[in-house]
Amino acid sequence: MLVALIVACEVGFWVLLAGGLALRYLAKTPRLGAAVLLCEPLLELVLLVVTAVDLKNGGEPSWTHGLAALYIGYTVGYGHYTVKWLDRHAAHRLAGGPKPPGAKYGRARAVHEWKLWTRTLAGAAVALGLLQGAIWYVGDAADTGSLQSWQYAALRVLGIQAVIAATYTLWPRKPPAAERRDLADTP
Repeated sequence: MLVALIVACEVGFWVLLAGGLALRYLAKTPRLGAAVLLCEPLLELVLLVVTAVDLKNGGEPSWTHGLAALYIGYTVGYGHYTVKWLDRHAAHRLAGGPKPPGAKYGRARAVHEWKLWTRTLAGAAVALGLLQGAIWYVGDAADTGSLQSWQYAALRVLGIQAVIAATYTLWPRKPPAAERRDLADTP
């Protein structure tokens, strides 16, 4: 049941996102669109409550509880960023807004990657906290090995993201030759 709820939350996230952006830019009702977008955190709240109730009612800690914690952590770290990113792109494509800025090369890209790492850190911290809370909650009465393995997974993801950011810092990506010439010609 928990897996179905996680899938439903993910589908609900994208449905609310698409609906909110459609209301904002296609139906020209920005307030209603914003209200729909603000409903998205309710999905994670429902998932958190159902996961806690499942454990309270004697549910054996399993990979589904770990996945729920990582999903909630990801949403905390990247949810607002994703909505904002897609909102800028929708404004550009559907409402004639300016092209969203993007950091593709050099120091700007390295800074962007470290900002993503910070988001990953926030998500991992939330997931680790939820998982540790679940481990303490069920105590010695249950095998918590699966929850601990999800904690290690969160730390591995954080480490991989740090390596990616470090590579952009140590070996910055350079623009193609044509773009470098264009940049040199601009006053």
